[in-house]
Amino acid sequence: MTLRVQDQSPEVQAMAQHWPIVDALLGGTAAMRAAKREFMPQWPAEENAAYDVRISTATLFPAFRRTLDVMAGKPFSRSLTLGKDVPKDIVEWSGDIDLDGRSLHAFASELLREALSCGIAGILIGHQPNNGAVTKADYKMAGLRPFMTHVQHQNILGWQAAHVNGVQRLTQIRLAEVEKQADGSYGTKLVRRVRVLEPGRWELWEEQKDGKYALIDHGTVTFNGIPFVPVYGVRKGFMHGESPLLDLAYLNVKHWQSQSDQDNILRVARVPILAMIGAEEDSTLRVGASSAVKLPQGAALQYVEHSGAAIGAGQSALEKLEEQMIQTGAELLVQRPGQRTATESSNDAEASRSELLRIVENFEDSLDLALQYMAEWQGGDDGGHVSLFKDFGAATLSDASAQLILSMQQGGLLSKATALKEQQRRGIVDAGIDPELELAEVEAEGP
Repeated sequence: MTLRVQDQSPEVQAMAQHWPIVDALLGGTAAMRAAKREFMPQWPAEENAAYDVRISTATLFPAFRRTLDVMAGKPFSRSLTLGKDVPKDIVEWSGDIDLDGRSLHAFASELLREALSCGIAGILIGHQPNNGAVTKADYKMAGLRPFMTHVQHQNILGWQAAHVNGVQRLTQIRLAEVEKQADGSYGTKLVRRVRVLEPGRWELWEEQKDGKYALIDHGTVTFNGIPFVPVYGVRKGFMHGESPLLDLAYLNVKHWQSQSDQDNILRVARVPILAMIGAEEDSTLRVGASSAVKLPQGAALQYVEHSGAAIGAGQSALEKLEEQMIQTGAELLVQRPGQRTATESSNDAEASRSELLRIVENFEDSLDLALQYMAEWQGGDDGGHVSLFKDFGAATLSDASAQLILSMQQGGLLSKATALKEQQRRGIVDAGIDPELELAEVEAEGP
């Protein structure tokens, strides 16, 4: 298949099939409503007007977004640490690593969040035009320096790779860009471009009025290789990542649908239907506080109400779904035995790792490689290493889910009473405690 410069490769398309779900869940209730039938089916015989009312009143339980925030935030609950082997120049640049005012800590935090949500993101190391600078001293005198750019998942269009000295390396990568330009005296317009990178050279393509892309610029660079670093959620292969929270995303969509059904049942159950039994077909009925009803002989008038059985079943199903979502998210924190190197075997503290810890360790490696590229662009040999906080594992699923429940309660997703009940079910809190009385005592004691 021949691809145009702006086309997604089949490999990217395979990853991208899950992105609409994640993007909608992160967009909240408004984005889920806007997606309509993509995530909320219209039932057979359901009229369009009724469906529109149902979708306009549906609300999202943001379990995916909140769990993502908790998991992405744990490694950054303490400041990112630069090793002593990081060059002084890079230490200085780390306060504004992207030339847009973000520190390396903030930059890395946003990068990990995207990798966890969508499975892949990237770091592109750029460099300001050298303007004739040749030596390292020339670069420093001119104030020129390399910087990091956060490449979002949807901007990765495709790549080519080859094994170089036994290691798989990029030989080409295509990245989508959007530039905002002035349009008239007050307006702005978006210009779509594609940047093609190959070792030692680059091209810039721009969308034309007819929708086609034309080459508008190209050039060469002295950097040996392509200064792009992939960042993965769960690494499935070279340049292929998947979100570790993907199962949670699908459960959250199921909850969105089930919650809508439950709300619909409640609306029906709360409105009893007035029925005339035994009356003629052409009988008229006027109902009001000051009205009297005249019925034919043998006829009866009564309200028909919902039995309520479906309400309880629906509520129970929702609660089970919420429990599944909590457990699915918490699994990332549970320590699990894994393959260990000789160095790790000498340290009992490394006997088991959580899935999140494995992801964070790989993420550190990606940051280290990005620092290495920055150092090489400046003529250095070693970029050093960074360290993130990693003491967040839990020994059991109950412990991990207890952490997540606490975070959800603090984030406003669960009430304090519900959080206490959930902790009781996990054996964290004495089962004999009455949550309502306990909360009342806490309120009476004050802070």
